[in-house]
Amino acid sequence: MISVDITPPRTYAEWAAVLDMLKSKTDDESVLSAMQQGTIEWQSGVAERFAKKLIDVINYRMNNASDKFQKEMGRAYGQERAIVQALLALRKEMCFLSKAINLPAIPEKERQQYYQLVISQADRMQSSLEDSARKDRSGKLASIVRNNRVNAF
Repeated sequence: MISVDITPPRTYAEWAAVLDMLKSKTDDESVLSAMQQGTIEWQSGVAERFAKKLIDVINYRMNNASDKFQKEMGRAYGQERAIVQALLALRKEMCFLSKAINLPAIPEKERQQYYQLVISQADRMQSSLEDSARKDRSGKLASIVRNNRVNAF
């Protein structure tokens, strides 16, 4: 994929366009770079709409990552390498989303709250995976899940 220069967003309309690109996974690295350089006037009305759109997009991507992981695990049954790849892909997406929501344009208090949404979801995913892995009597799956944590970023 060819990387495109994206103008850092300044207005809500520009942010909405960039967030739509984030949702559709259009050149994630360029989108993230523009988002990290962007600014927004944090005022009543705009702040709420911006926060809702940002959180909706991040939730959409987290749900997609989870669904993709489930499909990959369904196909990976018993194949250690495929399981590890699925775990690492999920961790990579969660790490990316933690960066995408931790933006300098957002005031510190709100930024920490939003960032915590992604961290908490990654922690819940890891905990759920560890609980599921306990059902594997060999202990191999539990070891793989512990050694390839989705919340290690």
